[in-house]
Amino acid sequence: MDMSRRSTNKTMAPVKPMKMGLVYDGKEPKASDALPLPLYLTNGVFFTLFFSVVYFLLSRWREKIRNSTPLHIVDLSEIVAIVAFFASFIYLLGFFGIDFVQSLLRPSADVWAAEDDDAAVTANAIAQKHDEEAILKEDACKVPCGAALVDSPPRQLAPVVPPPTEEDEEIIKSVVEGKMPSYSLESKLGDCKRAASIRREALQRMTGKSLAGLPLENFDYESILGQCCEMPIGYVQIPVGIAGPLFLDGREYMVPMATTEGCLVASTNRGCKAINLSGGASSVLLRDGMTRAPVVRFATAQRAAQLKFFLEDPENYETLSMVFNRSSRFGRLQSIKCAIAGKNLYMRFSCSTGDAMGMNMISKGVQNVLDFLQNDFPDMDVIGISGNFCSDKKPAAVNWIEGRGKSVVCEAIISGDVVRTVLKTNVEALVELNMLKNLAGSAMAGALGGFNAHASNIVSAVYIATGQDPAQNVESSHCITMFEAVNDGKDLHVSVTMPSIEVGTVGGGTQLASQSACLNLLGVKGANREAAGSNARLLATIVAGSVLAGELSLMSALAAGQLVRSHMKYNRSSKDVSKISS
Repeated sequence: MDMSRRSTNKTMAPVKPMKMGLVYDGKEPKASDALPLPLYLTNGVFFTLFFSVVYFLLSRWREKIRNSTPLHIVDLSEIVAIVAFFASFIYLLGFFGIDFVQSLLRPSADVWAAEDDDAAVTANAIAQKHDEEAILKEDACKVPCGAALVDSPPRQLAPVVPPPTEEDEEIIKSVVEGKMPSYSLESKLGDCKRAASIRREALQRMTGKSLAGLPLENFDYESILGQCCEMPIGYVQIPVGIAGPLFLDGREYMVPMATTEGCLVASTNRGCKAINLSGGASSVLLRDGMTRAPVVRFATAQRAAQLKFFLEDPENYETLSMVFNRSSRFGRLQSIKCAIAGKNLYMRFSCSTGDAMGMNMISKGVQNVLDFLQNDFPDMDVIGISGNFCSDKKPAAVNWIEGRGKSVVCEAIISGDVVRTVLKTNVEALVELNMLKNLAGSAMAGALGGFNAHASNIVSAVYIATGQDPAQNVESSHCITMFEAVNDGKDLHVSVTMPSIEVGTVGGGTQLASQSACLNLLGVKGANREAAGSNARLLATIVAGSVLAGELSLMSALAAGQLVRSHMKYNRSSKDVSKISS
């Protein structure tokens, strides 16, 4: 269609079927459409008029009875009042009473009337059907009105996957029959997108289950090869919301949160508002060091102890550090702490890792040290480069006490006015709830690092949005939340202490387009070339600040009894999932 034709169509008024000589808009004409005032004002006028004249007439008649004046003798004001009484009575009866009476006497009247109207509308519409179809076919709006001039494909409820070619069909059959391993498709075909499509189709045929709702198109499968995901068949969409601005350490941050839990972003956003109105939050980075703890075994416990003493001897640290640091220009050994269980020795290495989260970096350094130790301890049997004394992706007291990754404290003083107006509660109630819930309640449950309301909610959402390892939410969510009344009980001091936030701004999922965009929003994308590691450290403080906002808002909702109401409003879907096509 040329542009002149398009502009003409856009200015044409939509054709509507006619009914009884009037433009029919799909709604039944009502008597109220002819009123000069809005319906609620008209009703108000007649209500006021009716009760006013009733009161006036009753007062006059009471005076006549007291004065023995005949009731049928009326003056001009009484005549006007009587006329107004009947007029208002007739209006109110017609508006409220007739439909009710008709519904009792003739309950099917409206049905028959509606059918007659539908028949008339249908007859009029048929005459214009062909003209309308021609116009609508050319000028149908397939995109939102604001994007009508943008060349973009129509929105689809389910992604459309093109059928396989003849060559792909043969490969699919080979995968289904087990002649070609599914994991080798990328290397054999040299096309990651094509490999994912073939693997997906083969999986559907082998399982008999449809994957129609799982997107395949519009994703860079080359970017995940060898570093993010093996044997891909598509990708899962998770909505990203924004909480903020979070005013932290004198700067504002808009925090991206990827989640499917209603209320989470809204609640964190309210916490950010309370922090901002109170002057912002401040943070302190206490420690920055990733850990890895291999386990080795000797013939005797005495021999294991000899290696322990060797590793912890300050005179040997420089040599061990030089061996360790050869693995990377960013990885720098910080300490080695050992623990013995019988004849088994666990060595917990800690090192800085720049802007990377650093698991691979420290593993390479540890391997260098183990190879070096074999020279002086040839009887050392390396059982595993990770002996769970690290401890990675598991709740562990060693992380809670010693820390892992970034250890951060974040605090703010929330004014009493903000607590009352924004958080809808009071300082005393928040302090008491925190003591009984986050401290005493968690102790009763035997919690390990879980002395908080929902730190893992915020940590997980930010981690997924920024390309962190979601499984490290386990130890990264270790947090103790403290509420204390200050300034003679008028204001609230709130803090979160998180000893093991494990984040990075390079490597892993951080290089994917969506996650990289979220990091860029926070101003921590990639490596900081001026100060190595500063981007990752800043991200850790933003995570802690976001947790502070989330803790503050949820605790306030609990203290004010708002939790259930807010979740009923924001975390309940009316969509019938059974009707969604697969």
